[in-house]
Amino acid sequence: MSLAYAYPLSRFEPAIVPDLNDKSARQRLSKSALKAFYKLADAWQLRDEDACTLLGGLSSSAFYEWKKKPDRLLEVDRITRISYLLGIYKALHILYGNTLADQWVNMANRNLLFGGKTPLSYMLEGGLPAMQTLRQLLDARRGGM
Repeated sequence: MSLAYAYPLSRFEPAIVPDLNDKSARQRLSKSALKAFYKLADAWQLRDEDACTLLGGLSSSAFYEWKKKPDRLLEVDRITRISYLLGIYKALHILYGNTLADQWVNMANRNLLFGGKTPLSYMLEGGLPAMQTLRQLLDARRGGM
């Protein structure tokens, strides 16, 4: 008699998580991640300085070079940051539609998490942990948690 437990069947399959410690996985993801980040930065009307901060303190010269030539290998931290930001972008578009979704990060917010600041300020000040928290908040709001 086996006492093995099995998860109930569902129509949702877990996402395959890439091994970001594997250089070939990062190589495969880096160019598209950077291109998507620059599109997100345009949609959110980010100042270049803020975009550099969201990328983990990238210098402005590297920021412009990466924009011209996105075919490069990103570190785990930068791919992770971009992943969180793209998840936030996607959740906002599901929740609010295109116009409000792209404005939302720059609007003062009364949620206790933000304390009257903008979600962008929250992410700029809190870095990667703030991005993770904001992503979780938005995923929960759209019923994804």
